[in-house]
Amino acid sequence: MARSSGGLSRHNRMRSAHRLLFLLGDQLDAKMPALSEMNRDRDAVLMVEVRQEAEHVPSHRQRTTLFLSAMRHFALELIDKGYRVRYVRLDDRANTHSLGSELGRAIETLRPECVQVVRPGDHRVDAMVREAAEQHDVALRILEDTSFTCPLDAFQSWADDGRKQLVMEFFYRERRRALNVLMDADGKPAHGRWNFDEQNRQALKQAPEVPRPYRPRPDNVTCEVMELVERTWPEAPGRMESFHWPVMRKEALRALRDFVDHRLRNFGTYEDAMWAGEPVLFHSRLASSLNLKLLRPQECIDAALEAFEAGRVAVNDVEGFVRQIIGWREFIRGVYFREGPDYLHRNGLGHHGRLPDFYWTGETEMNCMRHCLGEVLDNAWGHHIPRLMVVGNFALTAGVHPSAIKDWFLAMYVDAVDWVTAPNVIGMSQHADHGVVGTKPYAGSANYIDRMSNYCQDCRYNPKQRLGDDACPFNTFYWDFMIRHRERFAKNRRMGLALKNVDRLDGAERDALRSRANKLRTELGVGSIGV
Repeated sequence: MARSSGGLSRHNRMRSAHRLLFLLGDQLDAKMPALSEMNRDRDAVLMVEVRQEAEHVPSHRQRTTLFLSAMRHFALELIDKGYRVRYVRLDDRANTHSLGSELGRAIETLRPECVQVVRPGDHRVDAMVREAAEQHDVALRILEDTSFTCPLDAFQSWADDGRKQLVMEFFYRERRRALNVLMDADGKPAHGRWNFDEQNRQALKQAPEVPRPYRPRPDNVTCEVMELVERTWPEAPGRMESFHWPVMRKEALRALRDFVDHRLRNFGTYEDAMWAGEPVLFHSRLASSLNLKLLRPQECIDAALEAFEAGRVAVNDVEGFVRQIIGWREFIRGVYFREGPDYLHRNGLGHHGRLPDFYWTGETEMNCMRHCLGEVLDNAWGHHIPRLMVVGNFALTAGVHPSAIKDWFLAMYVDAVDWVTAPNVIGMSQHADHGVVGTKPYAGSANYIDRMSNYCQDCRYNPKQRLGDDACPFNTFYWDFMIRHRERFAKNRRMGLALKNVDRLDGAERDALRSRANKLRTELGVGSIGV
């Protein structure tokens, strides 16, 4: 069992540093060049725990615990390797509880000639670091994050190559070629296909038999952090009881092996399926380890390809996993930095509704929302389909302001970091970025949820009805959404069939749907949406 982290603050007695490396909570990469280039006698590492980062949005208690515990474990490992580490704990008396002011305080104490920081994955944090360095008149060097498979300049070159629109599929194919992943010797994709959508994304017909995922047990350091978080933020959202996330690299590597050995072989086939009481199904749950940099994407790909080449998994399953790692994840990161800080405030559909209170409590009569939100409250996690087609879909069609639902996603998921959350929510989920990420809105009726899950079986709402007190709110809001934005989507070729169905509605039914949707918004706490 790991030792206590109580002694971390005792390592803050250094009085000078030639270079100061400021490591953020999602930069726990032991292989980063910045660490290997340090002079362990003269240079220093700065790591800080501040209330600001847990209160910028009302962070789920498991999310805060994961970040703080992983940081403490990483700092202890650095100290064991001989690095000089200035570590500011949350409960240190001198803590100013701001990243910028803590960096400034370290500069005043250590008087470094240069501050280095790996490019932050949050524009807000980037601005704070730059401001602190400027205020204290110290040179600042922003280092590239080498943990990704696609450097930002490579994404920029691809995006600038005469493209009218950024389409993830084309980026994914380019990255497959560049990395020689699932490619034949003649330069063609393995098995002659770039994707296996026809085989993947199947619905489950009955309760599946799924091996339970590896769940590391909290050690002394993690237990200390859990107690600290509960004491500091007693009103924080979510529940702590089921905290079992990897906080060290060795745990993350075991989680990777567990996924490849036990769930990868059905991952692609059922990657879009949902089932009550089975939040994980065949998914990896590796995103938090990847986003904290406890794992590198290349080693995840290598492990999956090794299983494929050994004949243990089918090509459709490994391709689905590869697509998420080197395709979607890297595409989203490229979009975040290409679009810049203003991206976070886009509201292309003009939605201004409130986020209903049940997002924070899970207390709703909609069975799908109750299950999906309850799983987030319990585990600070859910796979991509509940996020997109249940939780996000409801906010989109109900007319919730995209910033409100974006902040909720950032607050409630252990794998949430701004660079990944903002484009996934504002772009893909809410279609608020004028089509940068997605070519069409991911709006769906209850029909999709009924087809891909068993949620509707025990729900008090009827998934086949769109009007009346028993009609599923997803149906009412979907049709209202399509009516409201009929002209906006008129030139979108991917929306043609849906718009034809809208045009079949007579005037009386349209009016009834609009009226019912407005009444539901009042009842559910969304209020006026401004459209």
